Amino acid sequence: QVQLVESGGGSVQDGGSLRLSCVVSGFTIRNYRMGWFRQAPGKDREFVAGVEWTGTYTYYGDSVKGRFTISRDNAKNLVALQMNSLKPEDTAVYYCAATSGLGNIKRMSSYNYWGQGTQVTVSL
Repeated sequence: QVQLVESGGGSVQDGGSLRLSCVVSGFTIRNYRMGWFRQAPGKDREFVAGVEWTGTYTYYGDSVKGRFTISRDNAKNLVALQMNSLKPEDTAVYYCAATSGLGNIKRMSSYNYWGQGTQVTVSL
């Protein structure tokens, strides 16, 4: 059974940090590119960060560049998102996703599997 389980969300003040983790079961992420997306209330889900198979190449949404870092541990079958200098506008549900294809890593339609999401709330 395929599962992507996010953890690490919570409430933090403006300028704080959180580290999200996504543990995968049911397949090995070594063969997948991985991504993080987020969805704020009343808004579309948006790309946050993506990482290629070995972790060599990473991609970020413009609003998080320089503040967020995506990483992966293929041996542990997990992907992480380190979020620093958090802002209230980062408040959203964060989703982990996996893609086995070669489509645009920033597009939701490229992804095969999704987690259930974890809430991140940043207050002033």
